[in-house]
Amino acid sequence: MTSLRALLAAGLVILTFSVAVAKLPPPPPLTDEQKAAAETAKAKAAAAAEAAKVQQAKAEDRVVARYMAEQKAKGKSVTPQMPASGAGAVTTAQGNTPAESATGKSADAVAPSKPPAPANAPATGPDAAKDSAKK
Repeated sequence: MTSLRALLAAGLVILTFSVAVAKLPPPPPLTDEQKAAAETAKAKAAAAAEAAKVQQAKAEDRVVARYMAEQKAKGKSVTPQMPASGAGAVTTAQGNTPAESATGKSADAVAPSKPPAPANAPATGPDAAKDSAKK
């Protein structure tokens, strides 16, 4: 009996919410003041993002300078390795970027592709018997 009451109460709640949501009017169109406020908020967010980016770069520079000073104090020579101008650019062992290269994996990292098998080639592999029986 208790589970029946719980099911009826849940059904009533679902029905009430679905009716309430179905009757909501569409939002009114934005006024000129609201559009201007949205634009200023967007500009502030962009400025804040740029400021955060600058702060991140300064923090990274401080960390690098500290690391280099610590390594120099230990007597080790450290040369900073700057990333290529394009993220993920292909470089050779000498640090050069081949002219015909594009961003992505190097030619050495890409697995060679297999030539396609002819359509009338015999089936090979562990399921060869099953595959040949299907024909």
